[in-house]
Amino acid sequence: MTGVAAGSADDGGGRSPASPYPVAVLIRDGVLPMELGLVHQLLGTARSADGRPLYSVRTCAPRPGMVRTDADFPVYAEHGLDAVAAADTVIVPASHESDEALAPGGLDAEVTRALRSAARVASICTGSFVLAAAGLLDGRRATTHWMSADRFARAFPLTTVDADVLYVDEGDVLTSAGEAAGIDLCLHMIREDHGAAVAADVARRTVVPPHREGGQAQYIRRPLAEPGLASTGRARAYALKHLADPLTLAALAEVESMSVRTFSRRFREETGLAPMQWLTQRRLDRARQLLEETDHTVDRVAAEAGFGTGASLRQHFALGVGVAPGAYRATFRGGRP
Repeated sequence: MTGVAAGSADDGGGRSPASPYPVAVLIRDGVLPMELGLVHQLLGTARSADGRPLYSVRTCAPRPGMVRTDADFPVYAEHGLDAVAAADTVIVPASHESDEALAPGGLDAEVTRALRSAARVASICTGSFVLAAAGLLDGRRATTHWMSADRFARAFPLTTVDADVLYVDEGDVLTSAGEAAGIDLCLHMIREDHGAAVAADVARRTVVPPHREGGQAQYIRRPLAEPGLASTGRARAYALKHLADPLTLAALAEVESMSVRTFSRRFREETGLAPMQWLTQRRLDRARQLLEETDHTVDRVAAEAGFGTGASLRQHFALGVGVAPGAYRATFRGGRP
C-alpha cells in the first residue's frame, strides 16, 4: 500500500482526513509481549507536522478478556473482533503456542472472516501462519521467522516463502520475519502511509535505524565448518557515498578486492539481496527523500539518485513504489498528512 492507508481520507466512511488511521492488533494466547508493544510504540508515536497522532492503535482478541503471553504475565484485551471490523489495518503478532500447528482452513471461522474483511493485514514473525490459514497468502509471496520457514512451506504450499528478507509487502497483505523485524515492518508501513520524514522521526524517537540493512540471511546459523564470510560493508558504504555515479558490479567487487562471483555470493549471504537489487533500493530511498525534501525537477532527482534520466526514475519508481514520482511528491512534499 502506497501513500495513504485504505479508507483513510474522505472516503464516504464518515472519517475526516485529520482522523488517525485505526489499527487493530489481534492477539491470541501465547502472544509475544515485545511484538505487541512494538506496534504500540512505533505507530503510537507517529505524528503529523502539527503534532497530531497519525494512528489509533487498539489491542483486541477473538474474545475480550485476559490473554496469556509467553512471559509470566497476562495482558487484558478490552476489545474483540469488533475492533478488527473498524480498523484500516490489522496486525497479527506471533503466538508460539499455536501458530506452527495451523494448517489451511484451520483457523477459527470468525477470525478468518474478520481478517478477510480487513483493508490491510500484516503479521509479525509466525503470525504469518494465521494469515496463511485464513487463505490470505494463497498465490502470494511471504516471509516468516527463518527457523519456521520450512514448516511454513510444507503447511502452505500455495504460498512462496522468502526466508531471506525482513518483510514482504504484497500491498494489502504484509508479512515480517522474527520479532525485531516487526520494527522494520512498522516503519515501512509508516513510510508508505505518511512518508519517509515521519518514519525517520519515529525511528529517532525509538532509537532504531529507519531502514535496517540486509535480511534474515545474516542471522541464520551456519555450520561451524563453513569458512568465515568476508564483509562487504566497505562496498556498501562506498555505494551510499556514490549513488549518483554509474556504479557497476565489478566496481563494487573491486572495493573489496574480490572477484565478481565471490562478491555477489557473499553480498547475498550478508544482506539477503543481490548487489544491484540492494543498490536500486538505496537509490529509490534517496529519490524519495529528494522528492519529499526538495523542489528538484524529476530529471535532477534522477541524476542525484543515480538513475540517470527521468524516464529511468519513473520506471523504477513505478515498479518499486507503485506510483509515479510526481504523484509521490504531491502526497508527501511539504505539509505532511
